[in-house]
Amino acid sequence: MTTIFTKIIQGEIPCYKVAEDDNHIAFLDINPNAEGHTLCVPKQEVNKLFDLDEQAYQALMAFSRKVALALEKTISCQRIGMSVIGLEVPHVHVHLIPLHTMADATFSKKVSLTPEAFTALAAKIAAAL
Repeated sequence: MTTIFTKIIQGEIPCYKVAEDDNHIAFLDINPNAEGHTLCVPKQEVNKLFDLDEQAYQALMAFSRKVALALEKTISCQRIGMSVIGLEVPHVHVHLIPLHTMADATFSKKVSLTPEAFTALAAKIAAAL
């Protein structure tokens, strides 16, 4: 079954894209824990992180690192947290979350942004890559 992330990758569902290469895409989470909360997703639809082969796993981590460094340049925060849970969408994805407190990493505190704010933020992060 095609996941929502595959539909985003194929352009069937819009996103606030931050970065993309041949094998990955990064876009802002539309229900973010903090401003700048970004998802890094391999274009290959694989359910679990450790089901990726070694090369695909390493490539996803390298792509996520590149995006995290751009987030640090863009968002004022103490650090960028990384989480891989994968229960809501059965497609590997790395959460990159600008952290101010531990509560930002709990997935219980959410922030709201307007579509214009999402668009401007995505462009700002992309420019920092």
